[in-house]
Amino acid sequence: MKHKLIWSAVVCTLCSAITFTTAAFAEDASQFTMSTSDTESTGEFTVTLKGEQLADLFAYEAKFSIDASKLEVVKAETKIEGFSISPIVKDNEVTIAHTKIGKVDGEKGDVILGTITFKAKKVGTTNVKWTSLKTVDHTLKNQIFTMNASQDFTKIFSDLAGHWAKPDIMEMVGKQIVEGMDDDHFAPDTNVTRAQFATLIAKVMNLKDSAGQTPFDDVASGSWYESTVKKAYAAGLIDGISEHEFAPEKNITREEMTAMLIRAKAQAAGIKVQDMPANGEIPFQDEAEVSEWAKPFVQLAVEEGLMNGRSDQAFAPQEHASRAEAVVVLKRLLKDVGQ
Repeated sequence: MKHKLIWSAVVCTLCSAITFTTAAFAEDASQFTMSTSDTESTGEFTVTLKGEQLADLFAYEAKFSIDASKLEVVKAETKIEGFSISPIVKDNEVTIAHTKIGKVDGEKGDVILGTITFKAKKVGTTNVKWTSLKTVDHTLKNQIFTMNASQDFTKIFSDLAGHWAKPDIMEMVGKQIVEGMDDDHFAPDTNVTRAQFATLIAKVMNLKDSAGQTPFDDVASGSWYESTVKKAYAAGLIDGISEHEFAPEKNITREEMTAMLIRAKAQAAGIKVQDMPANGEIPFQDEAEVSEWAKPFVQLAVEEGLMNGRSDQAFAPQEHASRAEAVVVLKRLLKDVGQ
């Protein structure tokens, strides 16, 4: 009941003001801004509404445009005395309102109107736009401002904070090419299997379904990777570790990943890998650790800028590739082939 009375008081204050002329008065010089605590976080974001050079602010109503499928309102707060209504969310519009009570003057000078805390439901970037503000003075005169303040927010996976691959991973998440292990974790340093990388590269290359069969006995019918392995094999992007074995659950090595990348680049260019020129050098001290079959792929990938070493001295061809490394090289491939 108390909430309904407060809401009625706020609505009455704001609606009654409509009967008064909205001619220019001292608050014409007022300025209103929206700032944010962070543009990137692992979940919550707070925006602060501020009024400058206020002459007499007794009540206000502010509206915001959001994507309610991506954001939820946690709370709205103000230090101005009086009563506030809880945020109302309807049709991707958020409304907040606050009024002072009694025969008192409105706020003057530079004042923080309030803060709104949003929580991102999904990893990625979303937007909050302040669309309108209605102000009321203590005599119930009102003004309506059309606002155009906008702020993008990006929710990142909690295990990407400070990670070297965060920008590339978040870009590829935004392109819907990669996903997290769950809503809060990407596991960037976890190893990637051969089937997982084949699936990712098939998505980057936008490969079509293939009705053909593969020669691999270990690609089980109905498995989650059956379709993408077929696509990648039909496009010539993958090979087995033997004539009839793909080893889908085996962690992919950096040289195996390199081979898939170069085959994809050749496929996009409509040429054979053998016809791609290479200078015949691998500029790393562990060149001898690169398998003979993989040397042309490593040479080409390094020259084309698709792959770097694990350090300036080592390519680490036999080391397992991480999810972060896989996403970074796929982003380079995506840019290179113009998909």
